[in-house]
Amino acid sequence: MIEPNNSAGNLLIRNGRVIDPSQGLDALADVLVKQGRVAKIQPNISAADVTVLDASGMIVAPGFIDLHCHLREPGREHAETIESGGRAAAAGGFTSVLTMPNTRPVNDNIAVTQYIIQTAHDRSPVNVFPVGAISENSRGERLAPIGAMREAGIVAISDDGMPVMNSNVMRQAMSYASRFGLVVMDHCEDLDLTAGGQMHQGGNAVRMGLLGIPSSSEDVMVSRDILLAAETGAKFHVAHLSTAEALGMVRRAKERGLTVTCEVTPHHFTLSDEDIRDYDTNYKMKPPLRSPADRDALVQGIADGTVDAIATDHAPHAGSDKMQEFDLAPFGITGLETALGLALDRLLHRGHITLTRLIELFSVNPARIAGLDRGTLKVGSVADVTVFDPDRRWTFDVNHTFSRSRNTPFHGYSLRGAPTATIVAGNIVWQAEK
Repeated sequence: MIEPNNSAGNLLIRNGRVIDPSQGLDALADVLVKQGRVAKIQPNISAADVTVLDASGMIVAPGFIDLHCHLREPGREHAETIESGGRAAAAGGFTSVLTMPNTRPVNDNIAVTQYIIQTAHDRSPVNVFPVGAISENSRGERLAPIGAMREAGIVAISDDGMPVMNSNVMRQAMSYASRFGLVVMDHCEDLDLTAGGQMHQGGNAVRMGLLGIPSSSEDVMVSRDILLAAETGAKFHVAHLSTAEALGMVRRAKERGLTVTCEVTPHHFTLSDEDIRDYDTNYKMKPPLRSPADRDALVQGIADGTVDAIATDHAPHAGSDKMQEFDLAPFGITGLETALGLALDRLLHRGHITLTRLIELFSVNPARIAGLDRGTLKVGSVADVTVFDPDRRWTFDVNHTFSRSRNTPFHGYSLRGAPTATIVAGNIVWQAEK
């Protein structure tokens, strides 16, 4: 985590449209930052000895937070490092990211947690908040030392990518997480139902001759975890939700007053299994791209407030890993640099959501879910700020990515809306070329 300091972080953001749902703010104003914290928001601020950023025609928002990404370090630095992933995050408009524990070794102890925090402090331009493993080595058998990792700095627990199949272990994890105020993030997948599956179980899988992954593999685990959350009082968060049925379960859980939240990725609200052609492994991820009906249900859930956050599930893989036969290639795509553009293009400009709702999804709600002291521009708060142009037209070229990996289906996509500056603790860590 990057802390404000006295030697930098003095900034004046001029002439932007400041939108902060945390305080019901939507106004043309300047934002003055002193020593890394928000000092004043009002029109026509005068200040000396500050860096000036002209945000005319731009939106100025609380810094965006990605609840779900994979930075691969330690252990798979050939695909991504904390530094390269942090630079990709900054270029995507994210000021903070939560990094999943499926590193090598797994982040199931304080030594790995401390390594991630120190490396991020030394090398990442953005805040990196580690997520600790639920179980030792993410095997789903024995709980990891959750309390000790909490003291070391984790902000959530998850066995992402290796879901906890043992319901008693998950129940114990939720009980412990409740005591420590941690949210339990689950990759909801019944591994017995998905064994050998490569893409969504449907007509396109049949045509391609690939074993399918049924929607029920996600649905049954979402149902189980909601029941356990109700019993234990845990805060439960559904990672990368992809099916209409699972969305309905979350909606009903919220109606019951349970502390259940969910995230949806840009690839799941943009694409469907019908977009997979020519065995292109850049379309292979887990959960898989679902049916058009599922995709449309997710868009509706984003619009009506059921979905709490947009998260990238940024999962970089080296080209040598992805350039294999479809059934041999690993699951996952990159996403940090395309998330905001896709949300603006496919959700805002198609009338599904407002700018205020978009900022809730990227900033305010992720901060609330993870319990972070972020997601606001209130005076005195840490000055993590995302500045973006909702109308800028651009084309994503993966060859210019900051990530070490290139596994994306969005190369060549023309989008409307893009980040223009990323500010962490009052310091401009990335700015778009004019």
